[in-house]
Amino acid sequence: MNDYPPIADHGMIGDLQTAALVSGTGTIDWWCTPRFDSPSVFASLLDSERGGHFRFAADLDLIAGESVRQLYLPDTAILVTRYMAPSGVGEVADFMEPNLSAVPSDRHRVMRVARVVRGSLPFTLACRPRFDYARAAHTLTMLDDGSALFRGPGTDLHLRASDRITLRPEGEDVVAEFTLQAGETAAITLTADRAGAHSPSPLTAAEVRGGIEACHDFWLGWLRGSRYRGRWQEMVNRSAITLKLLTYAPTGAPIAAATMGLPEQIGGERNWDYRYTWIRDASLSVRALIDLGFTEEAHAFRTWLRDRLDAGGTASGEPLQIMYRIDGDPHLTEETLDHLEGYQKSAPVRAGNAAADQIQLDIYGEAADALAQAQDIGGIHGWRAFVRLLDWLADTWDRPDEGIWETRGGRQDFTYSRLMTWVAFDRGIRMATTYSRPADVVRWTNTRDTVFNQIVRRGWNARRQAFVQHYATDVLDASLLLMPRVGFVSPRDPAWLSTLDAMDQELVSDSLVYRYDPVASPDGLRGSEGTFNLCSFLYVEALARAGRVRQARYAFDKMLTYANHVGLFAEEIGPSGEQLGNFPQAFTHLALVAAAMALDEQLDRGDRADGLAARPVPPYGA
Repeated sequence: MNDYPPIADHGMIGDLQTAALVSGTGTIDWWCTPRFDSPSVFASLLDSERGGHFRFAADLDLIAGESVRQLYLPDTAILVTRYMAPSGVGEVADFMEPNLSAVPSDRHRVMRVARVVRGSLPFTLACRPRFDYARAAHTLTMLDDGSALFRGPGTDLHLRASDRITLRPEGEDVVAEFTLQAGETAAITLTADRAGAHSPSPLTAAEVRGGIEACHDFWLGWLRGSRYRGRWQEMVNRSAITLKLLTYAPTGAPIAAATMGLPEQIGGERNWDYRYTWIRDASLSVRALIDLGFTEEAHAFRTWLRDRLDAGGTASGEPLQIMYRIDGDPHLTEETLDHLEGYQKSAPVRAGNAAADQIQLDIYGEAADALAQAQDIGGIHGWRAFVRLLDWLADTWDRPDEGIWETRGGRQDFTYSRLMTWVAFDRGIRMATTYSRPADVVRWTNTRDTVFNQIVRRGWNARRQAFVQHYATDVLDASLLLMPRVGFVSPRDPAWLSTLDAMDQELVSDSLVYRYDPVASPDGLRGSEGTFNLCSFLYVEALARAGRVRQARYAFDKMLTYANHVGLFAEEIGPSGEQLGNFPQAFTHLALVAAAMALDEQLDRGDRADGLAARPVPPYGA
């Protein structure tokens, strides 16, 4: 098991079309190309022996007393791994140059630059690609200029090195060893392209310098567009960069996470592929980016969303389906990769996602909320597509579905799905009225009010004094923490405060929040899971809006201690504080942004009447 670094022991680099994970000691153990959802070329994160990796790091086997630290250059996506030892101090900078083209590219380049600032350090290189999730063989050709060409099915990888590095073959892989003295630098680039498309050229110092300067300047320039000036600037900036890195530039489609198959429980079966665009996650990401001031990204996603409304032809048969490939393709066949053992033997490893054909009615509310953020509402063509959607929903909303958490335990009348149905009609009515657009507003209003009354009548449990997961249970569900944010209920309404109190008792553990109790509400899967980071940040936001500001701030600051060493979060937190699930998770980072902004707003108002009189004050005088 020591062959697998902790999930959290990674930073992410990317070029806005693909992304790679770099371990805390300098190994790229996950990279898919040419797109986020393409087959992997490095996947040792899912199988340490078969998956393939790309190591470019100080040779820790030859160094005594070393210490390794990793950080991002401030406000950029340039990842630096530092090696400190009695013999010397050095570092490796990893990055990919952002590609903002609206045209998908087959060419993607990882740049890795080593330097020593004091003494001397030995370094090692091992490039061991394994194409198509380690299912396809490749060939290696050593070229006359000293570079190496790996050829896999439809894809070439070209490895070039600066003059201090001599590459040599090892079977069909490439290795090297070299030593740098203080003031010396060495670099390596790995370029992926379609077969036969790339012409080799020597790697020059000017090319390396230009690459890192372009990457540095892009991220600093992009982040200047943020209007966040609150108390948690560093964490919010890192979350914004992470959301941007997880967005596919050619279409504007955000993905849920950079990885697939990372377990929600070590050794368990809850191992899913998150490299796709969920309507729900992406819509909430749009809200976070708009709140931060990044309107171009929000506009790009809304365009992508309107195209989905027009395209039809979903796998589920609905006007929209819950997720798509990043190019809008609705077909996501799920397969099991039995030849991979899974992270720490957590099998099965799944590629694709069978949940794509589930019925989840909440997506229509999230889509409507995303579209409502724009004043142009898609023009005449976009508005007509939206009207057709709501007219259809008015006929079809009152039915069970699989719910937000994509459970595989059967359909229910989920309260959250009804909540977002209410949002869909509420936003549609507002847009039609505000922009004087043609719509059956009377029918939409009647439907909206019917949904509201049904939630109040059937989603409210008098014994629990709380809104519950679905109409046939008294189990609570943390997705309902969004009730105040979407405007269904006031954040200080007595019915909402009693729901929040019930969640405190059933779902909250030391400020960490479970989605629901799978024992009381079976979800069709074996095993358990950790607390859900999205829900923990939604809880902070709900507390802040409810006026429980001291409790909210303490919970938020505790949540930040679970971030990894470079400020990234996975999907869940395990029983010992370890990060679990796919990484990094967009849901988590967008909720962090929302929680920080809600807390700032309440603290700026001086609202400290936080309703804790009848509740235990957090320890240490917090």
